[in-house]
Amino acid sequence: MKNIAVIGAGTMGNGIAHVFAQNEYRVTIIDISQEALNKGLATITKNLDRMVAKERITDQDKQNTLKNIQTFTSIKEGAQNTNLVIEAATENIDLKLKIFKELDEACDTNTILATNTSSISITKIAAVTSRPDKVIGMHFMNPVPIMKLVEVIRGYSTSDEVTNTIMELSKNLNKVPVEVNDYPGFIANRILMPMLNEAIYSLYEGVAGVYEIDTVMKLGMAHPMGPLQLADFIGLDVCLSILNVLYDGFGNPKYSPCPLLVNMVTAGKLGVKSGEGFYDYAENRKAEKIAEQFSK
Repeated sequence: MKNIAVIGAGTMGNGIAHVFAQNEYRVTIIDISQEALNKGLATITKNLDRMVAKERITDQDKQNTLKNIQTFTSIKEGAQNTNLVIEAATENIDLKLKIFKELDEACDTNTILATNTSSISITKIAAVTSRPDKVIGMHFMNPVPIMKLVEVIRGYSTSDEVTNTIMELSKNLNKVPVEVNDYPGFIANRILMPMLNEAIYSLYEGVAGVYEIDTVMKLGMAHPMGPLQLADFIGLDVCLSILNVLYDGFGNPKYSPCPLLVNMVTAGKLGVKSGEGFYDYAENRKAEKIAEQFSK
């Protein structure tokens, strides 16, 4: 298990590639855009520079990590001769199914195909391949180089051998793997997203403001980040997508996304990635008035 490919050079993809490369795996990052690949490599370099400055690694460690990474814009070329491919593309079921069909054709029959999905069914993804026993979820937490948890999700047909391999591989990355079964939202987001949604409902219904809600959860529940700030960090569009997966999967109204969340995503207020969400990141000021405006 020394040759790894990562599909997607975005936040999660470059973070996953960083961790593998730093642990002496040969990593290929694949994205349709060379610009995205360059941006991903720049992010990895910046994060490595930060680690050097903090004396967590040496400059030679940094250079060795970067030497372990190569990039491709083609799945057919980049995914050849790999032991494991981890898909970290946008949380869109149609896109993921398309990617897994391509991977199934491009990769050796023994290659394990993993997805970093945070909510989409592993079983559904595996069904479009000829190797459902070798398809598994490998849900890293953001930021990947720092967060220890990896949710390892077994699809309906995932074999014990593949599950054990991924559990051990995660430990080799100095991560803590937790095995869960394939139901909507798995564990992390099945519990987290209803909490975030409830915080947004509390704002929507005028129970309290952004600062008050986040302060209660930080100081009262010892959360390192308030739920509205965390939603901004995750991306409000991602939160909405996961809640829709939960709602569609269980048919339970408790997972129904708050209308305020829907309106903010429709308006393009996606959180950190767009520069504005429940907080205004462009001017580093709280965007409570903006949130209240959309709730009316």
